[in-house]
Amino acid sequence: MISTPQPTTLDAQTAQTAQAATRADRRRWLALAIVMTAAFMDLVDVTIVNIAIPSIQKDTGASFGQIQWITAGYALAFAAGLITGGRLGDIHGRKKLFLIGIGGFTLASALCGFAANPEMLVASRILQGAMAALMVPQVLSIVHATFPAQERGKVFGLFGAIVGLGAVSGPLLGALLTEWNIAGLEWRPIFLINLPVGLVGLLLGRRFITESKAPKALRLDIVGVLLVVVGLLMLLYPLTRGRELGWPVWGYVSMAGSVVVFGGLVAYERLKARKDGSPLVELELFKVKSFAAGIAVQATFGVALGIFFLVWTLYMQIGLGWSALRAGTTGIPFSVAVSAAAGISVQKLVPRFGRKVLQTGALLMAAGLLLYIWEADRYGTAIASWQMALPLVVMGIGMGLIVAPLTDEVLADVPKEHAGSASGLINTVQQMGNALGLGLVSVVFFGSISDRLAPSATGPAFVHAFMDSLWWVAGVLGVIFLLMFALPKRAPAGSEADAAIDRDIDMGADTDIDMGVEGDPDAGETPREPALSGV
Repeated sequence: MISTPQPTTLDAQTAQTAQAATRADRRRWLALAIVMTAAFMDLVDVTIVNIAIPSIQKDTGASFGQIQWITAGYALAFAAGLITGGRLGDIHGRKKLFLIGIGGFTLASALCGFAANPEMLVASRILQGAMAALMVPQVLSIVHATFPAQERGKVFGLFGAIVGLGAVSGPLLGALLTEWNIAGLEWRPIFLINLPVGLVGLLLGRRFITESKAPKALRLDIVGVLLVVVGLLMLLYPLTRGRELGWPVWGYVSMAGSVVVFGGLVAYERLKARKDGSPLVELELFKVKSFAAGIAVQATFGVALGIFFLVWTLYMQIGLGWSALRAGTTGIPFSVAVSAAAGISVQKLVPRFGRKVLQTGALLMAAGLLLYIWEADRYGTAIASWQMALPLVVMGIGMGLIVAPLTDEVLADVPKEHAGSASGLINTVQQMGNALGLGLVSVVFFGSISDRLAPSATGPAFVHAFMDSLWWVAGVLGVIFLLMFALPKRAPAGSEADAAIDRDIDMGADTDIDMGVEGDPDAGETPREPALSGV
């Protein structure tokens, strides 16, 4: 008789460990899908609104100033809250802040979709931006806490694909939803589409995302947050409303006063760093030449993009009288060119040619703008979509050469212990630049348009204002080209790319990560990891 070997206790424990690892692996990929969906929702929301602006203006009777605040209000709240959102996640838990953020974002989307007047829509958009600032910084922090170092390259590659998909699909989705006029709701579905996505993300996130905190989280710098918000409001509100109000004296006083507030912010942050080492802005980073120049590039680039995308939409839909769908499809060559150039830039060009790739991108964008100005002037209101394709492709290639490698170039000489704070600051400054660009639209675009236009004069007036705006954007890109000379010539062996690997290894050694889920009998202790500020 042959006896059947009985499983030992060790075999049973090994099997249980394997089953737990399988469950953990499944959960973490589900958690990744959830946070990536939230990031995609934010990216699409930024681009989807621009294409629907003419429909919003026609339906609600919003003034040009209110139209600017529908976009600038979101960007301002998002910018002001990014670093704060990252810090709150370190202190109170990234999962908790992510769930609050996605829940608040969903609620704000509903308020936007059911807004009864322009004032309510502006307020709801500001709330939406504030909630995005709580949600978005947790995405990469959750990835760091959930995936081991050797898998993060694959994960961040997926994140890059999501960014590209958001850039391409946002305008087209916005055009389709507006054009279809679902249930007679006109532009409102561009916001209401977030409701089912947000609710599913909230429910699944509560189940599958693992909580994580920083072991020694810094305290929140409330005074620093208030100074940033007040300074930005003092600068942007007069720029946005000044034209409508006849450029009152208090507007100039407010803009001048914003410089004083930002000076006070610098002084306070120095004091805060000496006092308890927890400033909102790590000023020591600005002693690194490439970082200081990179921050200037990011801010200035944000200004250029803020101006271009808003005036481009107004030009096509109001000036040329195109439908939202036609405007959305016209931008497809631009989005495809950005995505293609971004991939080639990071993988092939920057490792070989360094900052010259970014400078070439700035020159290509400027060349595309000049070509666009020439075509707009030659063809006027009779210009066709296919005639815009060449300048848009040239601009898209230029933008792709800049946006993908810029962060790594800026961080190349930053000590790796400050890389998290520096990344958050870069994103914040770019969003602030974007908000400033949207505010400047009142000067560079609407400043060229008469308050009372006859219907027959609307098209030529908008074409002329569009051309004036593109000259401004081309000038800004010239400034960006010069600033880029302060970036590293090459991506050195010890650059941020390598520092990121070292940082991942350090985190893997210092982080106790267990993939357990709340309420699960196999759930483990709350993982801890070093603080990550912002995205």
